[in-house]
Amino acid sequence: MSTEESVPAASVATAAAVSDGVSRYPVAPGYRVNVRSGPGTQYRLIKTLPYDVKVAVYCQKPGESISGPYGTSNLWDNIADGQFVSDAYVNTGRDGYVAPRCS
Repeated sequence: MSTEESVPAASVATAAAVSDGVSRYPVAPGYRVNVRSGPGTQYRLIKTLPYDVKVAVYCQKPGESISGPYGTSNLWDNIADGQFVSDAYVNTGRDGYVAPRCS
């Protein structure tokens, strides 16, 4: 997300912890987000998320810069093994990392 567009701190409350201690964050309302095999649109399309879903963010990785409803970001969120979505479409409640960096 860009620093010009910040999400109110209250939005962080929208994250819910899952049983393994990883937080889930809502995908932007009204968007069906593409899941890629890596941090960019040049990576293979794995699937498209349904509307109004929350995703677990296990780690984050820099990659292609994407503009979305939550600004412009080069961060990609790892939501499952080998599955990434642009952080510009995930309401994490803040700019920058909310999970460890992917190795």
